[in-house]
Amino acid sequence: MNKIPFKGVIAYPITPFDNNENVDIPLFKKQVERLVTAGNHGIAPLGSTGVLPYLNDAEKEAVTEATIQQVAGRIPTLVGVSNLTTEKTVYHAQFAEKVGATAVMIIPMSYWKLTDDEIVTHYDRVASKISIPIMAYNNPATGGVDMSPALLKRLLEIPNVTMIKESTGDIQRMHYLRKELGEEVAFFNGSNPLALAAFSAGATGWCTAAPNLIPELNIALYDAVQENDLTKARKIFYRQIDLLKFIVAKGLPRSIKAGLDLMGVGGGSFKSPLKPLNENEIAELDKILSAIESEVHQY
Repeated sequence: MNKIPFKGVIAYPITPFDNNENVDIPLFKKQVERLVTAGNHGIAPLGSTGVLPYLNDAEKEAVTEATIQQVAGRIPTLVGVSNLTTEKTVYHAQFAEKVGATAVMIIPMSYWKLTDDEIVTHYDRVASKISIPIMAYNNPATGGVDMSPALLKRLLEIPNVTMIKESTGDIQRMHYLRKELGEEVAFFNGSNPLALAAFSAGATGWCTAAPNLIPELNIALYDAVQENDLTKARKIFYRQIDLLKFIVAKGLPRSIKAGLDLMGVGGGSFKSPLKPLNENEIAELDKILSAIESEVHQY
């Protein structure tokens, strides 16, 4: 088992629906193919961008299988398997492993506030049922749980838990993670507007929905960081910062779907209660994408 099979830009596809609110698998595969051929370093279906909590079991399985089939081993796959219960999380983690996922990502979803011991037991039980690596995902805004650096350190004692995705937006926490956990631990940035700062703090990679719209800039930022060219990295980062802020502020699924529609790719419909951006928001997004397009050839 490759304990840390990811680095660089990990792209998060949306989950498109048809007008009857069924998952549109052909369109999803088309979108996945764009992400693969754009040069992204990994792909991660069923995250926040893929509206994981809105899908039933059959839909989650269909998206997982479609991803593995379309990627066909060209880049590693990180499948979101989070659920409120440990039983369901184990079920989807085992399914992802069975169909060929490289690794799984788990966020501790909570209605009642979970204790640290409950979270550790949750991850430990899932890890004991699969043999592929696990990325522990910390995003209190969506999961309802904020995992402290001390808790994350405990999770890394579980053999399969080898990666951390940090999405609190606290750059000091990223510096702390690198200092306390050491160079051998892989942590990934999940806060789009902090991409450059996170790489400066030692992030192994960037988990982001932005490659659906601007893969060249996202990959160019990572490459500039690897080249230790901070001046170039800053220039590339600030070229995309308006879009990164927009997609977070307006909601990743809504923003990415609207952007794909504007680009002629097609973003698909939504599953209720989610709704598309309004006309003014779409016009704002169009303006941002047009400004980026005018310069993207430079990178």
